[in-house]
Amino acid sequence: MNVYQSLEEIKSIKRPVLTLGMFDGAHIGHQSILKQLNTIAKEIDGESVLITFNPHPRMVLQPNCDLKFIYTLNEKEEALEKLGLDHLIIHPFTKEFSQLTSLEFVRDLLVNQINIHTLVIGYDHHFGKNREGNYEQLEILSKEYGFQLVQIEAVDCDDIAVSSTKVRKALTEGNIAYVNEALGTNYPLSGVVVHGDKIGRTLGFPTANLRVNNLKIVPAHGVYSVNVFVEDKKYLGLLSIGVRATVTNSHELRIEVNILDFNEDIYGKTIRLEFLDKIRDEKKFNSLDELIATMNKDKENAIRLYGKKPSQY
Repeated sequence: MNVYQSLEEIKSIKRPVLTLGMFDGAHIGHQSILKQLNTIAKEIDGESVLITFNPHPRMVLQPNCDLKFIYTLNEKEEALEKLGLDHLIIHPFTKEFSQLTSLEFVRDLLVNQINIHTLVIGYDHHFGKNREGNYEQLEILSKEYGFQLVQIEAVDCDDIAVSSTKVRKALTEGNIAYVNEALGTNYPLSGVVVHGDKIGRTLGFPTANLRVNNLKIVPAHGVYSVNVFVEDKKYLGLLSIGVRATVTNSHELRIEVNILDFNEDIYGKTIRLEFLDKIRDEKKFNSLDELIATMNKDKENAIRLYGKKPSQY
């Protein structure tokens, strides 16, 4: 997959079959669009193209918004490459760029600069200044400028049309089962292992404390079963997200993972997690003994469901 940091970097793309959008999460709705994109490109001996933006338009137009993302930019690039995309254009989104009308965007960029053959869009797509552009306008412009137009219907998950907004909401609620179904893969979270206060090891559950990207959505407080990827091996882990109310009065959010069958020094290393399921909500226990008993039960449940042997990946 070729990656460009702006529209100006593009040289020549053969019969571009193009779509555009943020594609945060690259969920099954996005995957449906990309599948159609790649199918059309193959049929006409063309190439598939996605235009996305960085930063997110809302961060430019609403600078005080507290927007966090399903995927980091790197995670999104990796997901799109796996889905067979030929070209990814990550165009800088600025206030000046936001003033382009839908007509100017289509005529000046898609037609004159990229010379698109086919435009593929989702069922609810809007674009251009004040999101004025819609499917009806694109129908008119496609006839005027001679490109094909294809609209993709919504893809459902649990009988509800999938969207990045719904996935974000599910993450904040800890609904990992829905998130993984909507993404078509396990939700990823990466972080650098940093020093903590080492309380976990005194309880028999040593943990790796993680510092994660501050623009990445961290799921709701609770305990989760996760796959943990350390260098070339995959392990089962128990991830705790919360303030550890039983053992400390601090209100600082901690993200810490107990990696089963693992005893190595990984401080300063980046490890990657994949969420399997939520085990339980965060809870303040009446005693450390009650906490330890519950943690052992969490471990037993995770092993019963997912196993614990390290493996190559």
